Amino acid sequence: MKRYVTTWGNAISIADRRPENYARNLTLRYPIRPMFDGEQLKITFDNFCGTEPVTISYVYVAESADCGREIVEKSNTQVMFDNGSRSVTIPAGEAVVSDAVHFSVRRGKDISVSLYLGEFTQMRSAVLITGPLSKGYYTVGDYAQSGRLPLELTRNTNWFYFLSNVEIETESTNRAVICYGDSITSQAWPDYLTLRLFQEQIEHTAIVRRAASGTRILRQYDNITYDSYGLKGATRFPREAKVSGADTVIIQHGINDIIHPVGVEVNPFRPWSDLPTADDLIHGLQQYIHQAKEYGLDVYIGTLLPIYGWRTYEPFRDELRCAVNEWIRHTAEIEGCIDFDKALCDSVNPAAFAQGYDSGDHLHPSEKAYERMAVEVPEILLRHKEK
Repeated sequence: MKRYVTTWGNAISIADRRPENYARNLTLRYPIRPMFDGEQLKITFDNFCGTEPVTISYVYVAESADCGREIVEKSNTQVMFDNGSRSVTIPAGEAVVSDAVHFSVRRGKDISVSLYLGEFTQMRSAVLITGPLSKGYYTVGDYAQSGRLPLELTRNTNWFYFLSNVEIETESTNRAVICYGDSITSQAWPDYLTLRLFQEQIEHTAIVRRAASGTRILRQYDNITYDSYGLKGATRFPREAKVSGADTVIIQHGINDIIHPVGVEVNPFRPWSDLPTADDLIHGLQQYIHQAKEYGLDVYIGTLLPIYGWRTYEPFRDELRCAVNEWIRHTAEIEGCIDFDKALCDSVNPAAFAQGYDSGDHLHPSEKAYERMAVEVPEILLRHKEK
């Protein structure tokens, strides 16, 4: 028996607002690493955060070559929409799923999705992600069908525009695990978790990242200075946790609720009234749990990481973080806690990262720490669940 299972995915959030947030005559190419074999796939393009329709002139999928901006040209296959249309217009706030594409996919063999934006396009629905498996390219001109993007017209990008999901028709035993969160999850640890699956020869699981930098559980910014910090949890989670073939979600979210408020005398958009209590944050996490259970997902929550030395650090913020972490460690409402905090904190000063685990800003982990986070995920969570 076969079914469609998401093999790769992103959240769709709000791109950083700049005067040049429109583009035309632009090619985007995104290499992705599929986790399953299959002969047919569907691709989702999402304009959830757009304020006007977006037209994609055409889309191709192909085998990636050694260089990420190259493809195997003979494998290039056009993606169709609405039963045979090569272009698609996505209304503001909506998403479209392609027609089924007959395309041979093999686990671990990278494929690339290339899309061409011919006319002026609002570049608002996007997410910023990083990690060893997360990179893209943009090229001035129409090169979606080209085997090699011209070096002199191409730049790397970690902004993923519109592309939010790739599903493969695959064996019904294959499944997905969602990693949900903020910038810590939009950075490298989900990629290292994917690489761990290959290292440990876990063949029936895909890691699907749903993360957006700056996001909070309880609040969002409704101003152009900070709207790229994304949507609040009540808006994000019901949408992002709906993933074909998923049976488990790992949630690592809430630190921005704690560190953002500073008072309007310091920043007019960050009032003290935004600061939650521990009970407020716990209630927000419980709302995630309730929604996840409605979707049939097992829930694991990662503890919040150290913040000592971050520019808004104060002892009361760390007390709030620790109170939430204690609830995460002991609640019976979830399948398990992944104690990222305990794994990464300093043994002498647990409010701080251990040596080598701080990226330098005292909030985000280092690459070494992201690798450690991937190791902390229990193996039982990654193995196929018996129905």
